[in-house]
Amino acid sequence: MPHILREDVWEVFDTLDRARPDSAGLNVATTIVLNAAGDVIAASDPIRFPTGRPIPEWMLKGLEDGALQIDETNETARLRHPVRTQGQHVGSIYTELEISHLLAERRAVLWQLIWTNTAITLALAGLGYWAVRRMVEPVRTLGSYLDRASGGPVEMIPNAELRAASGEFRQLFERYNAMAQAANERVELMRRLAREERLASLGRLASGMAHEINNPLGGLFNALDSLKRYGDRASVRQASTNFLERGLSGIRDVVRAALMTYRQPGARPLLNREAIDDLRYLVQPALRQKGLTLDWNNEIDRELHLAGRGVRDAALNILLNACEASPREGTIRFNACHDTQSLFIEIADHGQGMPNLYREFLEVGNRAVGPLKHGDGLGLWMVRQLLDEAGGGATVDAGADGTRVRLEFPLGKEHQHDVA
Repeated sequence: MPHILREDVWEVFDTLDRARPDSAGLNVATTIVLNAAGDVIAASDPIRFPTGRPIPEWMLKGLEDGALQIDETNETARLRHPVRTQGQHVGSIYTELEISHLLAERRAVLWQLIWTNTAITLALAGLGYWAVRRMVEPVRTLGSYLDRASGGPVEMIPNAELRAASGEFRQLFERYNAMAQAANERVELMRRLAREERLASLGRLASGMAHEINNPLGGLFNALDSLKRYGDRASVRQASTNFLERGLSGIRDVVRAALMTYRQPGARPLLNREAIDDLRYLVQPALRQKGLTLDWNNEIDRELHLAGRGVRDAALNILLNACEASPREGTIRFNACHDTQSLFIEIADHGQGMPNLYREFLEVGNRAVGPLKHGDGLGLWMVRQLLDEAGGGATVDAGADGTRVRLEFPLGKEHQHDVA
């Protein structure tokens, strides 16, 4: 202080020299003692900062009130300490420190903190993942058993997994097992009820068929008895045969309806030429009854991958309908041919045409307007069922001069239908 007041240059130099060993650990680069006017009294580097000269203003900028400035570019720290006596500003001491080692240490500490925090974060994340996975493991177990239940019976959780679960999840597993047991019992009960209902339906069908068949049997036996006793009389013979025909037709309709409703899937013979040729003999009684002529053409030359019984039944029903719709002494045309993809059966008559209601049903299969809604048309209903089973279709051209029905069956496909 006294040296600054007197601006004693040599004493200030001496003070700086004696202070140098005490500040060796601070890496002091430059120390400058300034008077009240800001001129240099003495400096540790007198060549760079000569006595009596002011130092550059940028060196003192921002250093008021003992503030510290760090220049990371030059790796230095600058500060200015004011010297006062009795409240008067008499000078100041400017110091510049070498802080490269401190900055390096700070960078090392920074990277160490980054890596340490990263490692701790990853470790805690892994620990949290393991803890959460362990917590939700019972939920995953329950979810897996629920997924398995979608494909069949509900599987119950084994006792080993029940014992390994904690209190709350053990209660949840026990409730799930109770629910699974109840669901399995309900399914078994439904299966048993369905089986009993099927047996009851078969019983009702059998009793209904017995009733429908037994009713005309008495009359048929009476007609046979009349034929035995009075068969030589033409009127009795004609009436009895007509009654026999009507009764047998009713029995045939009942049997056909039951056959179509409860047809069982199984091995189906392939369709060949002989199966179609049999239709010529099956339709002969209907042809003779009206004196009809059958124009026959069968171009099937190999076995076709089709359900022969279904195709033959469909064609037979259309032929019988054609015989019924044709006038006496008329002609019915039949043609069967095929290509590599489909079988085509075409039947034409010279009747009065097919009603639009039946034609729409045969072509589209609209059961809301089907023939059975009106109490007749069992043959067409059977044809439509057979077409649906085989994946085929029908085209009907009906007019005043007759009807032409064209049936198409795709080759090489198996079509299954549900059986209750």
